[in-house]
Amino acid sequence: MDDLLAARRLAALGHATRLAVFRRLVGCGAQGCRVGDLQQALGIPASTLSHHLSRLVAAGLVEQRREGRVLRCIPVLAALDATVDYLTEQCCAGSCDLPAEQEGNKKA
Repeated sequence: MDDLLAARRLAALGHATRLAVFRRLVGCGAQGCRVGDLQQALGIPASTLSHHLSRLVAAGLVEQRREGRVLRCIPVLAALDATVDYLTEQCCAGSCDLPAEQEGNKKA
């Protein structure tokens, strides 16, 4: 994953309403949730929910499927996993010591 994609996904999740929507979808599992059910559970207007869902879809975190007259939103769990992996891939990979020139600036 590149920095730009990671930043786009994190920005999408960086809004309280979108985070609540995504967490709710993750709780629904791989089958996702109908938009109407999301709206009712979260208590937000349809237009507001639509806006936030479009941001999550654009970031690749949510897919939408039409089932007749019903729109179902599905969390893209592989995208979530890839984003978390991106954030933790350098975990414990080495020293966090600053280079000498930065270290001198830190003490000043």
